[in-house]
Amino acid sequence: MKTTLPAFEQAICSHDKLLQRRDLAIWVGAEPTFTDCRSEAPEWLTHALGPHKERHARRMLAECLKKAPGGAVLRTQGRQYPQEDRPRWNLGLYQHRGGQPVWSGPPDPLLESEPLSLPEGGLDEFWERLAQRLGARGWTALLFTVESYPSLRIVFRRDRLPLLANPAREPRLARPSLHGRPIPRRGLRDELAEEGTLLLGIGWPGPEQDLGEVAAPCVELPACGETALFLTLLEAVGEAANGARLPGLILTGFPPPVDATVAWTTLTPDPAVVELNTAPTPDAAGFLDAARTGFAAAGAAGLSPCRLHYNGQVSDSGGGGQLTLGGPTPDNSPFLTYPRLLPALIGYFNRHPALSYYFAGDFVGNSSQAPRADERTSDIIEELPLALILLDRQRNLGPEVLWQSLAPFLTDPTGNPHRSEINIEKLWNPALPGRGQLGLVEFRAFRMPPTPERLAALAVLLRAIVARLILKPEPPELRHWGRDLHDRFALPFYLRADLWEVLDDLASAGLGLGQPLIAELLDDSYYQLGEVECGDCRLSIRRALEFWPLLGDAATREQGHSRLVDASTARLEISLRAKAGADPTALADWWLAANGYRLPLRREDEMDGATWLYGLRYRRFKPWTGLHPTLAVQGPIELTLGHLHQPEALRITLHEWKPQGGGYEGLPADLAEAAARRAERFVVERLDAAPVVPPLEPPPRALTPYCFDLRWL
Repeated sequence: MKTTLPAFEQAICSHDKLLQRRDLAIWVGAEPTFTDCRSEAPEWLTHALGPHKERHARRMLAECLKKAPGGAVLRTQGRQYPQEDRPRWNLGLYQHRGGQPVWSGPPDPLLESEPLSLPEGGLDEFWERLAQRLGARGWTALLFTVESYPSLRIVFRRDRLPLLANPAREPRLARPSLHGRPIPRRGLRDELAEEGTLLLGIGWPGPEQDLGEVAAPCVELPACGETALFLTLLEAVGEAANGARLPGLILTGFPPPVDATVAWTTLTPDPAVVELNTAPTPDAAGFLDAARTGFAAAGAAGLSPCRLHYNGQVSDSGGGGQLTLGGPTPDNSPFLTYPRLLPALIGYFNRHPALSYYFAGDFVGNSSQAPRADERTSDIIEELPLALILLDRQRNLGPEVLWQSLAPFLTDPTGNPHRSEINIEKLWNPALPGRGQLGLVEFRAFRMPPTPERLAALAVLLRAIVARLILKPEPPELRHWGRDLHDRFALPFYLRADLWEVLDDLASAGLGLGQPLIAELLDDSYYQLGEVECGDCRLSIRRALEFWPLLGDAATREQGHSRLVDASTARLEISLRAKAGADPTALADWWLAANGYRLPLRREDEMDGATWLYGLRYRRFKPWTGLHPTLAVQGPIELTLGHLHQPEALRITLHEWKPQGGGYEGLPADLAEAAARRAERFVVERLDAAPVVPPLEPPPRALTPYCFDLRWL
């Protein structure tokens, strides 16, 4: 009997088939981030490291391992950022894409808290057996000891060239452990391995190695340039450990080699979150499976994709939900196979602000984690069109010229290439040792989605856009939005309309996403604050985007865990629509006031009727440091809805905190309690008649084409 897939999975499979029929290999990976939404400890608010974060990550990895029997757990060297004295931890799961096991040795004691009990002489026996297993593979291996950790060493070569007669006297063979030491400025390199000499270390780690809470024997692995070599080395280590009857073993050292045959998934700390770097997948169906596994593992570890605030507001985890596109190998990346693709993509994102903002977090704009190329200084914006034209003239466009031409534009205003909406750090970057020339493009303008289905829908959207630009090339034309970019496109209504243009464009190119995926992408519950009906119209209030300014010197802020911004300004989108079956022309007789001032609503016509809307901007709290120290708080916001010819009216009061005054005791226990707090702050009163005093006209300086700024009153 044939099993019918649910509609969402069917849409995912249909998308994969569309790309397969066109012979397009567009691999996709992601970096979902998870937080402890019930904790206010620094590690879950601003700091990258903390006392409990790694424990949660180990639990996550243990859950992922249940879905990947035969996978190898590797605790490798993580990233080191400025002002950090040592690299961050990095937990990884190494798997064969074909399903074959890569590890059959003792398990990593991820969840153990007590020291392992080894058989007497077990570590020495493992050391000797491992040398034998390497020799059985035809590799010349020598045993020796040093005084520093790891004290038991094995040096070997695969090419049968002679090893040093007394390796203990060779300074490089006595090198200290990688772990617990700073990464050199030139990057992480294994110079011995580059020369063909491979060094293994065995020992019991001390506190300085910082490999977790459990005491267990460790093997420090060398850098291996080939996947086949690394898999053979894992096989030899597992055989020796089993022969020595070790109850557990921790694999540490250099990051492993990766190609199209293996999957390397890692967990690493970032400010306020644990970041899951999923292995790239060749299709959306595999991506959805991996996303569901990661979300489930996070939930089992007590972590969440969202954060709950005291007043019931729900935001994403705080760490973003970036997506990365590439190919099975760097040379087969679509951005290098089709060198016109990246310039066209930059133009496409420029012309469709919804791709920059509709799925973004609460902090957007030129000071955010993912500014658009046209949110930089005016001189750079003026140069970008010329760069795109010059690239378009090139007949043979190689990766070096592509990267050199576009890298200066894809940064934030401080010149940081990591903080860019379209990040090409790993495309063909010679300045990033080991991982700069992978043919990858990262898309950073995505908040952490609440579900794996939303993450998969975003992955499909990006893959479809890339496929459309490959199949239907177009000149990389730019549009200068001017003030509209942060005025018109601050409102969800216009972002949604722009996203529909993207979806229609994909459908016209034969790459339509299907209704389940479209419904997932258009879900705007993230923005919704409240909705109420009065007479023949429906009033909706949604959160809009606000472009918070960075405080202080941006370059200095780069050195810390987080950057200080003035988040005291908020923006709302207020809209009116006719109720189902009502006369849509009657909307023109309704008026709306905010804090006693008439809102100059704009009429926008859609296929299903007219919408009257406008933005409202105000100061929602007074920060301890920020802009405009003399400007007072302007909440609560009072909206009055009235009719020119009917007595009924409506008053809605939006409170930042409890309507009766005071704050909330503790964070919401769950999403239901958060929703209850939000509903409590949305107070609706039905009036028998509109206020006698007519609303005031707002001063012109407080108005933009799309927003009324109460701060100017």
